[in-house]
Amino acid sequence: MQLPQATSTETPPGNISGILRRLGPGLIIAGSIVGSGELIATTKTGAQAGFWLLWLIIIGCVIKVFAQVEFGRHAISSGQATMTALDEVPGPRLRVNWVLWYWVAMFLVTLGQLGGIVGGVGSALAMSLPIDGSFNRVLEDPVANACFWSDDVTWAAIVTGVTIVLLVVGRYGLIQHFSTAMVAAFTAVTIFNLFALQTYPAWRVHASDVAQGMSFRLPPIVEGLTQTPLVTALATFGIIGVGANELIAYPYWCLEKGYARFAGPRDDTPEWAQRARGWMRVMRWDAGISMLVYTFATVAFYLLGAAVLHREGLDPQGNQMIRVLGEMYVPVFGLWAKWLFLFGAIAVLYSTFFVATAGHTRVAADALCVFGLAERTERDRLRWIRAFCVIFPLFAFVTYVVHRHPVALILASGVMQAIMLPILGGATLYFRYCRCDRRIAPGRLWDVLLWVSVFGLLLAGGWIALSKLGTIVDTLLALVTSA
Repeated sequence: MQLPQATSTETPPGNISGILRRLGPGLIIAGSIVGSGELIATTKTGAQAGFWLLWLIIIGCVIKVFAQVEFGRHAISSGQATMTALDEVPGPRLRVNWVLWYWVAMFLVTLGQLGGIVGGVGSALAMSLPIDGSFNRVLEDPVANACFWSDDVTWAAIVTGVTIVLLVVGRYGLIQHFSTAMVAAFTAVTIFNLFALQTYPAWRVHASDVAQGMSFRLPPIVEGLTQTPLVTALATFGIIGVGANELIAYPYWCLEKGYARFAGPRDDTPEWAQRARGWMRVMRWDAGISMLVYTFATVAFYLLGAAVLHREGLDPQGNQMIRVLGEMYVPVFGLWAKWLFLFGAIAVLYSTFFVATAGHTRVAADALCVFGLAERTERDRLRWIRAFCVIFPLFAFVTYVVHRHPVALILASGVMQAIMLPILGGATLYFRYCRCDRRIAPGRLWDVLLWVSVFGLLLAGGWIALSKLGTIVDTLLALVTSA
């Protein structure tokens, strides 16, 4: 589907201050990233592996930005949204391109991931503002106090209802400002906590720890873990930084921001090429700055997990996830750290739930048009977006009610996204070399980095596809059976 283009164009900003005022899509993507990936999956990897995999975490954040920019470049030059663009990638077809069929499978698991996130928000609220105290009693004694509906579920239901209202009435500007504010608060606290750890000898991150983390070596296997730290790390690789879902969603936010509309429909005039290059520059700044933000936050979360959770032998599991993660803050702030952490966890997890759901509604509405299940009109697209603003949060909530293991849901989505990454890498190369207008093509250095990026996506996704596919099928069957 090609989103509607206005007849008027706009000259791109020519200075840094002008560019900074036109940023936005990357901040939305950062708002959807700094939550399940950074807060949960990254700290879990640090808890299991210690400092050993810092190098993999950094690579996982930085390497994907080149593919992200190529997706944005194609959207600006063609005006096409991602689903339409992927449907045109060469390959077998069954009504639509095979890539879209895998996307359907990944998308369903991703909605389950949102269930894990809304469950995390509900858990944090139930711990800090208990309604009847039932969730806290479950945490104290899961066997004696087991129940189907505790107050974490009640809070998750309230959060779901609020999200539906905000998404139905909200527009692009609300999503951008909301995500930016929510992420900034908790990330600032986490970074402060990381630096404050340096004043405590028992928790200090030493230069030798960082050197170990950047040694490009694998961690030793830890006895008692249900899976090796490397498996957790590679699943994390698929979800930290710009994951597959964010790569797919980014062009939609670029189109809604107006980058393609300001450049105008592609033609052979030098004026179009100049405008397109200018808005490409804005988009590169947008992607680059957001990459710096979420990379810095990711490294902070990882180091906290390694410095505190790993040294204490703690590993976030099941409905104990929020409580265990809160232990990262106790060494610095004392027992009242729990309340500080819970506030931040609510902010960052809800930001992810809100922004990711908003992105999914746009991608799914476009997918319906590509699959031929909806009319290719702007009116029909907006109607489906509003419908999905109700359906997706409800689906996520029900998923959490029937499967109370947020970490498992989130890591399962990470695995599916990691497998999707090499597929998107191949699509990126197709857009770059077969569909890119030569007048806005990147230079040789960028091409080299793009190939490195695609190779990294292939390596991580290929390894997971070979080693974890059976586990994924078993997990999905178990989820269906338990439902």
